[in-house]
Amino acid sequence: MGEQFIFTKYRTSCYNCGQNVDQVIKAVRSQAQVECSNCGATRIFIPRTSEVGKPGLYTKIGCYDVWELVEEAYCMNCCGTWPHDMVIGCSHFTVRCRNCGFTHFYKFNVEYVAKCPLPGEKG
Repeated sequence: MGEQFIFTKYRTSCYNCGQNVDQVIKAVRSQAQVECSNCGATRIFIPRTSEVGKPGLYTKIGCYDVWELVEEAYCMNCCGTWPHDMVIGCSHFTVRCRNCGFTHFYKFNVEYVAKCPLPGEKG
């Protein structure tokens, strides 16, 4: 995850430790992940498709609350920095540019509980 796309935090109760703490959200072309800042529980999502799509196209109902967030990010399709809608559930993660509609859809791949930094991060 060397290229920066979206790095943000969302404060909520962790599904693993139950604490109300920051969930660290990272998304790039090759992967997206949500990590609890307290216990390290991490969900990793892998890309399935990227295309121009309508809002809600890939939104699925999951076993946890669905997070609907907005974050400024550089769009790889229209080459500008715009608000991006993020919808994160237990089995899906979508990022959609509000300017051109380009959507990255990631599907849940693996989950682990440990503090495991990405290459280049201190941990």
